[in-house]
Amino acid sequence: MTIARPEIGREIATTADGIDITRGYTGPLLLPFDSVLRNRGGYDLQIYEQVLSDPEVKTTFGSRQDSVVACEWQVEPGGEKRIDRQAAEYLQEQLHGIGWDNVTRKMLFGVFYGYGVAEILYKVDGTRIGLEAIKVRNRRRFRYGKEGDLRLLTQTQMTEGVPALAPYFWNFCSGADHDDEPYGLGLAHWLYWPVLFKRNGLKFWLIFLEKFGMPTAVGKYDSEATDPEKSKLLQATRAIQTDSGIIMPKGMELALLEAGRSGTADYKALQDYMDATIQKVVLGQTASTQGTPGKLGNDQLQREVRRDIITSDADLVCESFNKGPARWLTEWNFPGAAIPRVYRVTEEPEDLDATASRDKKILDLGYKPKQVYMDQTYGDNYEPVQALPEPPAVPTAIDGPQFADAGGTVGSLLRRHYPAAFADSTPKAPDPAIGLGQQLDRRLSPLGAGWVEQIRQLVDEVDSLEELRDRLFELHPNMTLDDYASVMADAMTAATLAGRTDVQGAGD
Repeated sequence: MTIARPEIGREIATTADGIDITRGYTGPLLLPFDSVLRNRGGYDLQIYEQVLSDPEVKTTFGSRQDSVVACEWQVEPGGEKRIDRQAAEYLQEQLHGIGWDNVTRKMLFGVFYGYGVAEILYKVDGTRIGLEAIKVRNRRRFRYGKEGDLRLLTQTQMTEGVPALAPYFWNFCSGADHDDEPYGLGLAHWLYWPVLFKRNGLKFWLIFLEKFGMPTAVGKYDSEATDPEKSKLLQATRAIQTDSGIIMPKGMELALLEAGRSGTADYKALQDYMDATIQKVVLGQTASTQGTPGKLGNDQLQREVRRDIITSDADLVCESFNKGPARWLTEWNFPGAAIPRVYRVTEEPEDLDATASRDKKILDLGYKPKQVYMDQTYGDNYEPVQALPEPPAVPTAIDGPQFADAGGTVGSLLRRHYPAAFADSTPKAPDPAIGLGQQLDRRLSPLGAGWVEQIRQLVDEVDSLEELRDRLFELHPNMTLDDYASVMADAMTAATLAGRTDVQGAGD
């Protein structure tokens, strides 16, 4: 059975028009799937802002942000043409002007909350459109419509919001396990319960310390005591815990009741366990804050997990920027250019000691590295060591001046003793072919030089190998062989006549 050709751009399982059975009734704005936001936060991200106020959450997530921002960012041309390089250079200049590291740090909060939103301000830069600023906005001010479109809530438009359209707004989401959730699912969803348990445990810990760390003041009064007298006694019991001295009516009694402790209440273990859980959620491991270097030999593995998280966060921000603002700027300012790629170098630097050891082993096998490899691996501050001159040889008996021209000396001796063997009765006539070849070379050189000069001019004018190929095809019909063939015909005629002259001279 042949499958019918697909309809281009057709989408069936959309979230629009109320066909998403997982949402039930939907109003003008979509509501997050996040169960914590739905059941405990009233769909308001303010509950997650309280989670971020926890010191352990703030420290670990700040470390995650710092690790991403510490990686060097670069802009790579989308192609090899000159216009592609110009587009990349211009985008890099714009990112330097707006402070890309600061923008990245703030947009990374989208990983914590589930989504991030930034507003883009533009400016006129000569004949081009540039970036004035990228301002990361509070995500609580935004919602998503049925079509997944971003909408800004205002004082007068709280139920539907106003459209937050591109190219003025840039947004992304992360953490959700499907594309039907534009709000994403941030780290705060997983951190809410550990932070809540930690805070409640700390509250009970303080009560525990108050009970078992300080005796409780007990006041005793007679059965005939009046209400004012009871109030004075209560004030005295409260003052005994804070003041060094108190006064009380005569006849009243105060005592300190010390609570007896039985069983165990290890609140610190609970707090440490919750902190470790927070670290695992944010960093993927606990070695960065609690690990012992070299313990169990797992530090290298834990660093690898952390490096994966850094790469994931960097790619999330950079890829969303490449699909949005980077593409818009390129299409406006450099029509036809390939979209540049903004990325961060997250790979750890290569261990030069291990690399040098490997290169030495390869050299022992008989292979040497090229200079390009040396520059890329070790830098361009190294030059090949010049070979030392060999020490002079020890002089021997035949190193004297009389043996400086041994061949000439032997020839002179042979001519002296055997003059007949070296006699030359008639001088030898010059070979005519040599003269003809030299003349042919002089006449062909200007023709070849002209072709080379035309090709050299093409190389200076083009920007890529593809353009050079096309221009050579255009030049080829003009590079005729007529002049070349004329010179070769004259040369063949001259060679024929010279050969006949030789034959006739030999016959005579």
